[in-house]
Amino acid sequence: MTTHLVVGAGPVGTALASRLSQAGRTVRVVTRSGGGPALGRVQRIALDALDSVALANAARGVGVIYNCANPGPYPTWERGWPPLAKSVLYAAESSGAVLVTLGNLYGYGPVDGPMTRDRPLAPSSAVGAVRARMWQEALDAHRAGRVRVTEARASDYIGPTVTDAHGVLPMYAAATLAGKPASVMADPDQPHTWTAVDDVVSTLIALGADDRAWGSPWIVPSNPPVTVREVLRELGARAGTGEPRLRRVPRVALRAGGLASPLVREALSVLYQFDRPFVADATETSNVLGVHPTPWADVLEVTAKAWHARVVPMS
Repeated sequence: MTTHLVVGAGPVGTALASRLSQAGRTVRVVTRSGGGPALGRVQRIALDALDSVALANAARGVGVIYNCANPGPYPTWERGWPPLAKSVLYAAESSGAVLVTLGNLYGYGPVDGPMTRDRPLAPSSAVGAVRARMWQEALDAHRAGRVRVTEARASDYIGPTVTDAHGVLPMYAAATLAGKPASVMADPDQPHTWTAVDDVVSTLIALGADDRAWGSPWIVPSNPPVTVREVLRELGARAGTGEPRLRRVPRVALRAGGLASPLVREALSVLYQFDRPFVADATETSNVLGVHPTPWADVLEVTAKAWHARVVPMS
Protein backbone atom coordinates (compact mmCIF):
# COMPACT_ATOMS: atom_id res chain seq x y z
CA MET A 1 0.00 0.00 0.00
CA THR A 2 1.26 3.48 -0.88
CA THR A 3 3.03 5.46 1.83
CA HIS A 4 2.35 9.20 1.83
CA LEU A 5 4.66 12.03 2.92
CA VAL A 6 3.10 15.31 4.09
CA VAL A 7 5.42 18.31 4.40
CA GLY A 8 3.92 20.78 6.88
CA ALA A 9 1.33 20.44 9.64
CA GLY A 10 -0.80 23.55 9.37
CA PRO A 11 -4.58 23.26 9.01
CA VAL A 12 -4.34 21.50 5.64
CA GLY A 13 -1.32 19.29 6.36
CA THR A 14 -2.80 18.11 9.66
CA ALA A 15 -6.23 17.41 8.15
CA LEU A 16 -4.64 15.62 5.18
CA ALA A 17 -2.50 13.35 7.36
CA SER A 18 -5.53 12.56 9.52
CA ARG A 19 -7.73 11.74 6.53
CA LEU A 20 -5.09 9.49 4.96
CA SER A 21 -4.48 7.71 8.26
CA GLN A 22 -8.20 7.16 8.83
CA ALA A 23 -8.36 5.62 5.34
CA GLY A 24 -5.74 3.06 6.38
CA ARG A 25 -2.76 4.73 4.71
CA THR A 26 0.71 4.99 6.23
CA VAL A 27 1.70 8.65 6.55
CA ARG A 28 4.94 10.44 7.34
CA VAL A 29 4.61 14.06 8.45
CA VAL A 30 7.65 16.32 8.25
CA THR A 31 7.92 19.51 10.30
CA ARG A 32 10.76 21.30 12.06
CA SER A 33 9.26 20.49 15.45
CA GLY A 34 8.12 16.94 14.75
CA GLY A 35 4.48 17.99 15.06
CA GLY A 36 1.38 16.63 13.38
CA PRO A 37 -1.59 14.49 14.37
CA ALA A 38 -0.85 11.81 16.97
CA LEU A 39 -2.44 8.89 15.16
CA GLY A 40 -1.41 5.26 14.88
CA ARG A 41 -0.50 5.27 11.20
CA VAL A 42 1.21 8.68 11.31
CA GLN A 43 4.97 8.89 11.77
CA ARG A 44 6.00 12.39 12.82
CA ILE A 45 9.49 13.35 11.65
CA ALA A 46 11.40 16.37 12.95
CA LEU A 47 13.59 17.86 10.25
CA ASP A 48 14.06 21.08 8.34
CA ALA A 49 12.54 20.61 4.88
CA LEU A 50 15.22 22.95 3.52
CA ASP A 51 17.69 20.11 4.12
CA SER A 52 17.21 18.42 0.78
CA VAL A 53 19.24 15.34 1.65
CA ALA A 54 17.35 14.73 4.89
CA LEU A 55 14.02 15.29 3.17
CA ALA A 56 14.96 12.93 0.34
CA ASN A 57 15.85 10.29 2.93
CA ALA A 58 12.46 10.78 4.60
CA ALA A 59 10.82 10.30 1.18
CA ARG A 60 12.36 6.88 0.47
CA GLY A 61 9.67 4.38 -0.41
CA VAL A 62 6.98 7.04 -0.59
CA GLY A 63 4.41 7.07 -3.39
CA VAL A 64 3.08 10.61 -3.01
CA ILE A 65 4.59 13.76 -1.48
CA TYR A 66 2.25 16.61 -0.54
CA ASN A 67 3.91 20.01 -0.13
CA CYS A 68 1.65 21.73 2.41
CA ALA A 69 4.44 23.82 3.93
CA ASN A 70 4.55 27.57 4.37
CA PRO A 71 7.84 29.42 4.95
CA GLY A 72 6.14 32.16 6.97
CA PRO A 73 4.52 35.58 6.53
CA TYR A 74 4.44 37.30 3.12
CA PRO A 75 7.75 39.20 3.52
CA THR A 76 9.61 35.88 3.89
CA TRP A 77 8.23 34.29 0.73
CA GLU A 78 10.78 35.58 -1.77
CA ARG A 79 13.71 34.17 0.17
CA GLY A 80 11.93 31.24 1.84
CA TRP A 81 9.87 29.60 -0.89
CA PRO A 82 12.46 28.97 -3.67
CA PRO A 83 14.84 26.79 -1.60
CA LEU A 84 11.93 25.00 0.07
CA ALA A 85 10.27 24.24 -3.26
CA LYS A 86 13.58 23.03 -4.72
CA SER A 87 14.15 20.73 -1.75
CA VAL A 88 10.69 19.16 -2.03
CA LEU A 89 11.08 18.79 -5.79
CA TYR A 90 14.43 17.05 -5.26
CA ALA A 91 12.84 14.67 -2.75
CA ALA A 92 10.13 13.77 -5.28
CA GLU A 93 12.64 13.30 -8.08
CA SER A 94 15.01 11.15 -6.02
CA SER A 95 12.22 8.97 -4.58
CA GLY A 96 10.08 8.67 -7.70
CA ALA A 97 7.06 9.94 -5.77
CA VAL A 98 4.31 12.04 -7.29
CA LEU A 99 4.58 15.63 -6.05
CA VAL A 100 1.30 17.34 -5.14
CA THR A 101 1.78 20.99 -4.21
CA LEU A 102 -0.76 23.04 -2.30
CA GLY A 103 -0.91 26.35 -4.16
CA ASN A 104 -3.15 29.40 -4.28
CA LEU A 105 -4.67 31.83 -6.78
CA TYR A 106 -2.15 34.66 -6.40
CA GLY A 107 -0.38 33.75 -9.63
CA TYR A 108 -3.37 34.78 -11.74
CA GLY A 109 -3.13 38.40 -10.64
CA PRO A 110 -6.14 40.75 -11.05
CA VAL A 111 -8.62 39.20 -13.47
CA ASP A 112 -11.95 39.99 -15.06
CA GLY A 113 -14.09 36.90 -14.78
CA PRO A 114 -13.66 33.56 -13.02
CA MET A 115 -10.25 31.92 -12.63
CA THR A 116 -9.91 28.52 -14.29
CA ARG A 117 -6.97 26.15 -14.20
CA ASP A 118 -5.94 26.88 -17.78
CA ARG A 119 -5.98 30.65 -17.39
CA PRO A 120 -2.44 32.03 -18.00
CA LEU A 121 -0.58 33.16 -14.89
CA ALA A 122 0.00 36.92 -14.74
CA PRO A 123 1.04 37.80 -11.17
CA SER A 124 1.00 41.45 -10.14
CA SER A 125 2.60 40.94 -6.71
CA ALA A 126 5.91 39.60 -5.44
CA VAL A 127 4.16 36.79 -3.57
CA GLY A 128 2.20 35.84 -6.68
CA ALA A 129 5.38 35.85 -8.79
CA VAL A 130 7.07 33.48 -6.33
CA ARG A 131 4.22 30.99 -6.54
CA ALA A 132 4.14 31.23 -10.34
CA ARG A 133 7.88 30.55 -10.55
CA MET A 134 7.56 27.54 -8.26
CA TRP A 135 4.91 26.00 -10.46
CA GLN A 136 6.85 26.69 -13.67
CA GLU A 137 10.00 25.05 -12.31
CA ALA A 138 8.04 21.99 -11.19
CA LEU A 139 6.23 21.82 -14.54
CA ASP A 140 9.54 22.07 -16.42
CA ALA A 141 10.86 19.12 -14.41
CA HIS A 142 7.69 17.17 -15.19
CA ARG A 143 7.94 17.88 -18.91
CA ALA A 144 11.58 16.81 -18.86
CA GLY A 145 10.47 13.44 -17.49
CA ARG A 146 12.31 13.88 -14.19
CA VAL A 147 9.27 13.83 -11.92
CA ARG A 148 5.46 13.77 -11.89
CA VAL A 149 3.87 16.93 -10.49
CA THR A 150 0.50 18.57 -10.02
CA GLU A 151 -0.84 21.50 -8.01
CA ALA A 152 -4.07 22.26 -6.13
CA ARG A 153 -4.96 25.96 -6.22
CA ALA A 154 -7.16 27.04 -3.33
CA SER A 155 -8.75 30.37 -2.46
CA ASP A 156 -8.86 31.82 1.07
CA TYR A 157 -9.45 29.11 3.65
CA ILE A 158 -12.51 28.68 5.81
CA GLY A 159 -12.97 25.99 8.42
CA PRO A 160 -12.83 25.37 12.17
CA THR A 161 -9.04 25.01 12.36
CA VAL A 162 -8.23 28.13 10.31
CA THR A 163 -6.79 31.03 12.35
CA ASP A 164 -5.90 34.63 11.61
CA ALA A 165 -2.44 33.41 10.66
CA HIS A 166 -4.04 31.94 7.54
CA GLY A 167 -6.12 34.83 6.21
CA VAL A 168 -8.18 37.93 6.89
CA LEU A 169 -11.58 36.29 7.37
CA PRO A 170 -10.80 34.69 10.76
CA MET A 171 -9.20 37.97 11.83
CA TYR A 172 -12.41 39.86 11.04
CA ALA A 173 -14.51 37.12 12.63
CA ALA A 174 -12.47 37.28 15.84
CA ALA A 175 -13.93 40.76 16.31
CA THR A 176 -17.47 40.28 15.00
CA LEU A 177 -18.05 37.00 16.85
CA ALA A 178 -16.98 38.77 20.04
CA GLY A 179 -19.60 41.43 19.37
CA LYS A 180 -17.06 44.07 18.38
CA PRO A 181 -16.59 46.14 15.22
CA ALA A 182 -14.11 44.78 12.70
CA SER A 183 -11.74 46.97 10.70
CA VAL A 184 -11.64 45.60 7.15
CA MET A 185 -8.90 46.39 4.67
CA ALA A 186 -10.95 46.37 1.47
CA ASP A 187 -14.50 46.33 0.10
CA PRO A 188 -16.54 43.88 2.22
CA ASP A 189 -19.28 43.67 -0.41
CA GLN A 190 -17.41 42.07 -3.31
CA PRO A 191 -18.12 38.41 -4.16
CA HIS A 192 -15.26 36.19 -3.00
CA THR A 193 -14.54 32.48 -3.21
CA TRP A 194 -13.85 30.75 0.12
CA THR A 195 -12.32 27.27 0.16
CA ALA A 196 -13.08 24.78 2.93
CA VAL A 197 -10.03 23.00 4.35
CA ASP A 198 -11.76 19.64 3.95
CA ASP A 199 -12.23 20.32 0.23
CA VAL A 200 -8.54 21.17 -0.13
CA VAL A 201 -7.74 17.80 1.43
CA SER A 202 -10.12 15.95 -0.89
CA THR A 203 -8.52 17.61 -3.91
CA LEU A 204 -4.95 16.86 -2.81
CA ILE A 205 -5.76 13.19 -2.33
CA ALA A 206 -7.49 12.98 -5.71
CA LEU A 207 -4.54 14.64 -7.46
CA GLY A 208 -2.04 12.24 -5.97
CA ALA A 209 -4.06 9.18 -6.96
CA ASP A 210 -5.13 10.01 -10.53
CA ASP A 211 -2.55 10.16 -13.33
CA ARG A 212 -4.93 12.34 -15.37
CA ALA A 213 -4.14 15.14 -12.92
CA TRP A 214 -0.37 15.06 -13.33
CA GLY A 215 1.35 17.79 -15.31
CA SER A 216 -1.44 20.30 -14.66
CA PRO A 217 -2.75 22.64 -11.97
CA TRP A 218 -6.29 22.19 -10.64
CA ILE A 219 -8.63 24.61 -8.88
CA VAL A 220 -10.01 23.34 -5.55
CA PRO A 221 -13.82 23.03 -5.72
CA SER A 222 -15.49 25.65 -3.53
CA ASN A 223 -18.99 26.94 -2.88
CA PRO A 224 -20.37 29.91 -4.86
CA PRO A 225 -18.72 33.22 -3.92
CA VAL A 226 -19.94 35.11 -0.86
CA THR A 227 -19.02 38.63 0.25
CA VAL A 228 -17.04 39.23 3.43
CA ARG A 229 -20.04 40.95 5.00
CA GLU A 230 -22.39 38.09 4.17
CA VAL A 231 -20.12 35.32 5.43
CA LEU A 232 -19.58 37.21 8.69
CA ARG A 233 -23.35 37.72 8.91
CA GLU A 234 -23.97 34.00 8.42
CA LEU A 235 -21.32 33.05 10.99
CA GLY A 236 -22.81 35.56 13.43
CA ALA A 237 -26.31 34.18 12.93
CA ARG A 238 -25.13 30.69 13.82
CA ALA A 239 -23.10 31.87 16.79
CA GLY A 240 -25.89 34.13 18.03
CA THR A 241 -23.70 37.25 17.96
CA GLY A 242 -25.83 39.34 15.63
CA GLU A 243 -25.10 41.54 12.63
CA PRO A 244 -21.42 42.25 11.95
CA ARG A 245 -20.27 45.84 12.33
CA LEU A 246 -17.64 46.65 9.73
CA ARG A 247 -15.59 49.77 9.22
CA ARG A 248 -13.30 50.07 6.24
CA VAL A 249 -9.74 51.24 6.84
CA PRO A 250 -8.92 54.02 4.33
CA ARG A 251 -6.45 52.85 1.72
CA VAL A 252 -4.28 55.92 2.38
CA ALA A 253 -3.89 54.76 5.99
CA LEU A 254 -2.88 51.30 4.86
CA ARG A 255 -0.31 52.74 2.47
CA ALA A 256 1.12 54.82 5.29
CA GLY A 257 1.35 51.68 7.40
CA GLY A 258 3.08 49.89 4.55
CA LEU A 259 5.94 52.38 4.68
CA ALA A 260 6.92 51.00 8.07
CA SER A 261 5.67 47.41 7.85
CA PRO A 262 6.79 44.95 5.16
CA LEU A 263 3.85 42.72 6.08
CA VAL A 264 1.31 45.49 5.45
CA ARG A 265 3.13 46.41 2.24
CA GLU A 266 2.87 42.84 0.90
CA ALA A 267 -0.76 42.60 2.03
CA LEU A 268 -1.54 45.73 0.04
CA SER A 269 -0.18 44.05 -3.08
CA VAL A 270 -2.90 41.38 -2.95
CA LEU A 271 -5.85 43.46 -1.76
CA TYR A 272 -7.09 43.56 -5.35
CA GLN A 273 -8.61 40.18 -4.42
CA PHE A 274 -11.15 42.05 -2.29
CA ASP A 275 -11.57 45.18 -4.43
CA ARG A 276 -13.35 43.28 -7.20
CA PRO A 277 -15.09 39.93 -7.62
CA PHE A 278 -12.60 37.14 -6.87
CA VAL A 279 -14.15 33.96 -8.21
CA ALA A 280 -12.60 30.54 -8.77
CA ASP A 281 -14.18 28.09 -11.21
CA ALA A 282 -13.39 24.46 -10.38
CA THR A 283 -15.94 22.89 -12.71
CA GLU A 284 -13.25 20.89 -14.47
CA THR A 285 -11.88 19.51 -11.19
CA SER A 286 -15.34 18.29 -10.25
CA ASN A 287 -16.08 16.85 -13.69
CA VAL A 288 -12.75 15.06 -14.16
CA LEU A 289 -11.73 14.10 -10.64
CA GLY A 290 -15.12 13.87 -8.94
CA VAL A 291 -14.35 16.31 -6.12
CA HIS A 292 -17.23 18.51 -5.00
CA PRO A 293 -17.42 21.18 -2.29
CA THR A 294 -18.79 20.49 1.17
CA PRO A 295 -22.29 22.02 1.49
CA TRP A 296 -21.92 25.67 2.52
CA ALA A 297 -24.31 25.34 5.46
CA ASP A 298 -22.19 22.53 6.90
CA VAL A 299 -19.00 24.56 6.51
CA LEU A 300 -20.57 27.55 8.27
CA GLU A 301 -21.98 25.45 11.11
CA VAL A 302 -18.69 23.89 12.21
CA THR A 303 -16.70 27.05 11.54
CA ALA A 304 -19.02 29.34 13.51
CA LYS A 305 -18.95 27.00 16.50
CA ALA A 306 -15.16 26.71 16.56
CA TRP A 307 -14.39 30.37 15.84
CA HIS A 308 -16.91 31.61 18.38
CA ALA A 309 -15.51 29.30 21.07
CA ARG A 310 -12.07 30.67 20.31
CA VAL A 311 -13.09 34.28 21.02
CA VAL A 312 -15.53 33.77 23.89
CA PRO A 313 -12.94 34.93 26.49
CA MET A 314 -12.65 38.21 24.53
CA SER A 315 -16.35 39.02 24.78
